[in-house]
Amino acid sequence: MAKTSSIQRNEKRKRLAKQFAARRAKLHAAALNESLPLEERFAARLKLAQLPRNSSPTRIRNRCALTGRPRGNYRKLQLSRIALRDLASKGQIPGMVKASW
Repeated sequence: MAKTSSIQRNEKRKRLAKQFAARRAKLHAAALNESLPLEERFAARLKLAQLPRNSSPTRIRNRCALTGRPRGNYRKLQLSRIALRDLASKGQIPGMVKASW
């Protein structure tokens, strides 16, 4: 089980990324728009830099939904490899069986 503070920090990042998504996208588009004057694009970059760092979606870490483990996650299931194997062994994931040969 991951530290509760790490899980909460990641949840805060998700919340902030969702909250600032529209503003960030608008500023990013303005910064990359070649038809705008250089000063306006630079001003958009400065405003973008003033937004909270944790509002950037690249700072969000994929974590296991059950344990909060940050590594070895399956994106589709949002589970770590360890939690997935445990649930599959218990037969709690439909259609998934542990291999044996």
